[in-house]
Amino acid sequence: MTQQAWDFPEPLAVASAPVPAYGSGSLADLLPTLAAGMGVPGTTAAIPELTPADRNCVFLIDGLGWEQIKAHPDEAPYLHTLLGSSRGGTGRPLTAGYPATTATSLASVGTGLPPGAHGLPGYTVRNPATGELMNQLRWQPWTAPGVWQPYPTVFQLAHKAGVHAAQVSSPTFQNTPLTKVALSGGTFHGRLTGEERMDCAAEQLAAGDRSLVYTYYAELDGAGHRYGVASDTWRGQLMYVDRLVQRLAEQLPPRSALYVTADHGMIDVPFDEEHRIDFDADWELSAGVALLGGEGRARHVYAVPGAAGDVLTCWREVLGEQFWVASREEAIDAGWFGPRIDERVHARLGDVIAAARDDVLLIASEREPKESSMVGNHGSMTPAEQLVPLLEVRS
Repeated sequence: MTQQAWDFPEPLAVASAPVPAYGSGSLADLLPTLAAGMGVPGTTAAIPELTPADRNCVFLIDGLGWEQIKAHPDEAPYLHTLLGSSRGGTGRPLTAGYPATTATSLASVGTGLPPGAHGLPGYTVRNPATGELMNQLRWQPWTAPGVWQPYPTVFQLAHKAGVHAAQVSSPTFQNTPLTKVALSGGTFHGRLTGEERMDCAAEQLAAGDRSLVYTYYAELDGAGHRYGVASDTWRGQLMYVDRLVQRLAEQLPPRSALYVTADHGMIDVPFDEEHRIDFDADWELSAGVALLGGEGRARHVYAVPGAAGDVLTCWREVLGEQFWVASREEAIDAGWFGPRIDERVHARLGDVIAAARDDVLLIASEREPKESSMVGNHGSMTPAEQLVPLLEVRS
């Protein structure tokens, strides 16, 4: 019996990946749009649906994806009343950017730049200066923040233009390198509880005739990673977040706009060999690979010299029905990391880049034991991970 063409499925085409809406509807476009509406030089209103306000507050809830809000009306009744307000009343979400992960997204929010420009293009990426993997969330091993990400933040531009700029977050984040490169500018106000952050954010909004305030809540994401978005723990956190948003909305001073958004969504991945492919136990995938970066649904693969082509071929053969697998140049040309890639960022990207389409993970059980044990995951370009709200309340 002869084999037919359909016995050999084609790998997913790189061009079929749903690229984030850089320049018109991504997280990187939010703060420049708000700042431009307040007359801050050097900023552009990239999201045309948003109406300017004198006082703007961005409340970023880590892990609160658009699809997760829509799926939980009972746990998030207040957020559900705001769904139609998203993105200037269009009822549409934003895209996070690729990869849909916290360090990348926070840098996109704060700098107003896509990952290819700000240079935090993944959870872990290779530092070309040292050849080591760098964790950009924890900033390990340490490298000079201003060299790694040299652009000013939108908060710095706003502060320079006379806008009252402030960040309200956990005190533990005040002096971290990620905060320095992504969110610094104006004043930082450390508050331990969510309620204290909401109250302080409202106070900071009222502190200037023109104000740009950012506040943040991380525990929803932590519950998703540990227990999954189907868990009672996660749903309990969502109920708490819903109350926090309403608490802040009810305290807005005059001429204010509150925008509720997120850095990414999340999906639960089953614990079996079909859904969790172990790089550390797969000789085919590990052949020719010097470093494995990124995370389970958004991998940067760094090949030993001369092996990039073979690694790309192998990864497409093994993973190509479940992952979009691209060479560095293919991913750049497709716009995965934005319309431009700064020279200093180019070699931080993997020789091969793999983004999950299906509900699968490429774990590394030996080198990444903690990450490999997480229930909830994110990083890729699927709607559950990529789409984030931009819910709006005005006073």
